[in-house]
Amino acid sequence: MTAPVALLLPGQGSQYPRMAAGLYRTERVFTDSVEEVFALLGPAGDDVRADWLSDDPAVPLEHPTRSQVLLFAVDYAISRQIMSWGVRPAALLGHSAGELVAATLAGVFALADAVELLWDRVNRIEDAPPGGMLAVAGNPGQVESYLGDGVVVGAVNSPSQVILAGPSASLDRVAGALSADGFMCRTVPTTVGFHSPMLTAQAEETVPLIEKIGMAPPRIPLYSGYTATRLTDRDVADARLWVDHMVAPVLFWPALTTLLADGDFRLVEAGPGQALATVARRHPSVARGGSSVYAASPPRATGAAADVAALRKLAGALA
Repeated sequence: MTAPVALLLPGQGSQYPRMAAGLYRTERVFTDSVEEVFALLGPAGDDVRADWLSDDPAVPLEHPTRSQVLLFAVDYAISRQIMSWGVRPAALLGHSAGELVAATLAGVFALADAVELLWDRVNRIEDAPPGGMLAVAGNPGQVESYLGDGVVVGAVNSPSQVILAGPSASLDRVAGALSADGFMCRTVPTTVGFHSPMLTAQAEETVPLIEKIGMAPPRIPLYSGYTATRLTDRDVADARLWVDHMVAPVLFWPALTTLLADGDFRLVEAGPGQALATVARRHPSVARGGSSVYAASPPRATGAAADVAALRKLAGALA
């Protein structure tokens, strides 16, 4: 019996220039879906599209009005393309900004409401102090003594990788100390310390909008990278869950473990790159052959033809 499909939706850090642009005007459902997102942004959508397709964007991809919005648009459009093949996901799991996409696909948010919330968030973030994120080859216990001055664990991606987040100056000091002690570190492309207390004020400002929108019960099982649980109807109705997305740590590995404890899946990374697929392949449930892993995109920017080839390879694998 063929295992059901679970979509993994990547978030901050997975973006790269012209991500999935080779699918634009090549794959109809993908194109219609990204255009739907851009249209909901109003006049700003034209600017976001232009920067996505440009080799010299007016606003750099690291800026939250580009990284966050384009990650949402590409994740959503690739997922809709996959679903147009007759694939009905049996589960959804998002990482960081990908959780808002997962919630939209599950019917918790209408697309228009999700885009409104996303745009509200990224514009508020512009007022935040300079911040950043740092990928570290280590676990939370190993990096704990280096934290402080606003630097926290912003994500647990695997047993051997965490993402630190916080104010730029403090993060630079922590990075220097970790590197001096032999830890492998890599700067995550962002100008914001996502998933850290430095965004608390901006997160609290989203409360009225989230309460106005309201949330519907998920129509597809929805696993949270923030709670590491399968979300109940009561969970998704709690505005606090969505408010805290900006400041709470992402617990992707624990959430993936919860998902795979519920059965074997064909795990499909439905977004740019293969960061989540790479992590998922290390999970014991995959290593022993119960679950399998696929990706809709090439691992990095390699041109339009590679975008199309990766998606069509996935279509063949899921047929």
